[in-house]
Amino acid sequence: MTLEFTKMSGAGNDFILADNRSGEIRLTREQVARLCHRQFGIGADGLMLLVPARSEDADWAWTFFNSDGSDAEMCGNGARCFARFAQRITGAEGGLSIETAAGIIRARFDGPRVTVNLTAPHGLHLGRAVTTGKGDLQVHSLNTGVPHAVVLVPDADQAMVGDLGRELRFHPAFQPAGTNVNFVQVLGPGSIRVRTYERGVESETLACGTGVTASALVCARLQGWPSPVEVRVQGGDILKVGFEERAGAFANVQLTGPAEFVFTGSIDI
Repeated sequence: MTLEFTKMSGAGNDFILADNRSGEIRLTREQVARLCHRQFGIGADGLMLLVPARSEDADWAWTFFNSDGSDAEMCGNGARCFARFAQRITGAEGGLSIETAAGIIRARFDGPRVTVNLTAPHGLHLGRAVTTGKGDLQVHSLNTGVPHAVVLVPDADQAMVGDLGRELRFHPAFQPAGTNVNFVQVLGPGSIRVRTYERGVESETLACGTGVTASALVCARLQGWPSPVEVRVQGGDILKVGFEERAGAFANVQLTGPAEFVFTGSIDI
């Protein structure tokens, strides 16, 4: 089988996208992992297939895989890239809606920048004491479509993203699903820097949209910041997280950032 694909980047979080409206593309977990491998395949943090929506409330749906071939519920950077890909493939104008395992999200376009309305976050826990091999940590957590842990650090450059991120990702406190792990440095009022150890990729990525969102919302609650919060990611881009607070909960959460086409190609599977 030959796969026609498009490679895209959302603030350095990169993805393989393909049109599967016909339903003819069927990939095993091993094939997805091979395609996402940076030495033996195309190379990506994840793979997305455009498929028809099952819900009448959505224009399109995706089948989303992490780079290890596992299923993924949600990805903020991926959602922006998928929206631009669907716009190009289908000729959509204005905005569109996408059915995901985490719920329906909506996207609107401003050139190469895309804003997506994310599903309502839930499960906010602040100040959880977690014992690690590096000592006791204060860890915050929030589910923004997928679970995220947030650790505040004085200097993101010195954060042990690989070692400590991996330990927290599999820590008993976050089982059975595990968690993504974000190391967050406060740069100033309404401004943070985030580095993320991403579940399913099992490594640090240059950006994680749901992690950026979780980090921004946690900091907004801890610091009393209003919307929006600006977030600098490891790839150097700045993302923006907008939100409302209703009855003590976050609502109308929006993530804005770049979604860029890198190249198109074909590969034999």
